[in-house]
Amino acid sequence: MSFKTLLAYQKAFDLAMQIFKISKGFPVEERFALTSQIVRSSRAVCATIAEAYRKRDYIKHYKSKLTDADSENAETQLWIDFALACNYISEEESISLNSQNDEIGRLINYMINNPGKFGVRDC
Repeated sequence: MSFKTLLAYQKAFDLAMQIFKISKGFPVEERFALTSQIVRSSRAVCATIAEAYRKRDYIKHYKSKLTDADSENAETQLWIDFALACNYISEEESISLNSQNDEIGRLINYMINNPGKFGVRDC
């Protein structure tokens, strides 16, 4: 089984791609600030979910990586809020992105609280 089959990974990847596409419309002066931060944090959610899955032989490593993914997910939500406050995205886009972000957070927390369902061996 691959980390790519995980629903949390799939939804996080989809959100990261949406954010990447939307962020192309941000002002050029935000390239090294908001644009970079929101793209990096959204991609980090996917990356740390993948890392956690590969570290499932060790429950502490698995949970540590997933808490990192949850933190990156929260950071992404913060940047979505900034994008809205700066009028770079619409209220509707913000609601959609935040809804997806919340769902990803719930899925990550489910993975943290149910490690045995994801192949963690020493739980």
